[in-house]
Amino acid sequence: MHKAIVMFSGGLDSVVAAHALKSQGLDVIALHFVLPFYAGVGIRPAQAEESAEALGVTLRVEEEGEEFLEMVRSPKFGYGKNANPCIDCRIHRVQKAARIAEETGAVCVATGEVAGQRPMSQKMHMLHRIEKAAGVKGKILRPLSAKLLPPTEVELAGIVDREKLFDISGRTRAVQLAYAKEHGLIHASPAGGCTLTNLETGARFADLMANNPLFSLIDFKLIAYGRHFRTSPKYRVIISRNSGENEIIEKLYASLQASSPSNVFQMYLRDAPGPLAIGLGEPSEDDLRFSAAATARFSKIRDMESVAVIISGNNFDNRVTNVRPAEESELDRYRVSSDKKVKTPLR
Repeated sequence: MHKAIVMFSGGLDSVVAAHALKSQGLDVIALHFVLPFYAGVGIRPAQAEESAEALGVTLRVEEEGEEFLEMVRSPKFGYGKNANPCIDCRIHRVQKAARIAEETGAVCVATGEVAGQRPMSQKMHMLHRIEKAAGVKGKILRPLSAKLLPPTEVELAGIVDREKLFDISGRTRAVQLAYAKEHGLIHASPAGGCTLTNLETGARFADLMANNPLFSLIDFKLIAYGRHFRTSPKYRVIISRNSGENEIIEKLYASLQASSPSNVFQMYLRDAPGPLAIGLGEPSEDDLRFSAAATARFSKIRDMESVAVIISGNNFDNRVTNVRPAEESELDRYRVSSDKKVKTPLR
């Protein structure tokens, strides 16, 4: 039985693509890429796991790391509206998928892409350009739009029957939904783009690039979590939004401490549950006071006149700072947000 690698999110398009190939007798390996934000922080790719199990296919999970970081710092094809390097990301992932196909003896790499569905990476001419740039021309099968594209090597070899594939284009998913219903397929609801297409994530990335262009992988992961405030080019503080983020930020803090303990510390309330904050860089006493006051502001005791905040790490020795919770105007002054223009190298 021939093996096929299918780049797999667990969403409608990738599920239909995987099922179409499995229906032709191929042994499908569902290849799921995890963005750096979600790698190593205890978040399972539940959507991909459930969809792969329902399809009865093998799931292979690949966590993105330093390679992705190098690509996102300086994408050859630039960014989209926010921090999304969609074309370079697609090239990067197609190349990785091709290497995995070679390792596993798979005859092709397939994707759930639809011609014309996404504005950057799925325009017809860009599909061809990505193949060429990735060095895999004629090797990437797109079952949902196959009949609109030149035949691939596996179609020409008769391994995949082109007539049993699709000729879908554009943003509608009517054909895919009808196919999924007919075959009883389990899939996630069609969704938007990745985290880097988010407006606020883009603002945080722009801030990071402007003030620390040699940012680490952990620095990059942090832009997906918490509330971000910058008081100077040398200092920023990140405050969690809920208990789930407390756990994630604590894990990322531990990683930062292991690599650069003199550059990071944490803050939390002494007398009540509340958010966890981490400070990064070289804070002044005013920076510390603001960070503690902001941490107190996002707790249930925000109305108290004085709140005790513990500062630990970076030789602070569990220092206790008593502060009045910050006013909204003070938070707005330092908040990293899309409302504020940041000069960055973004193209």
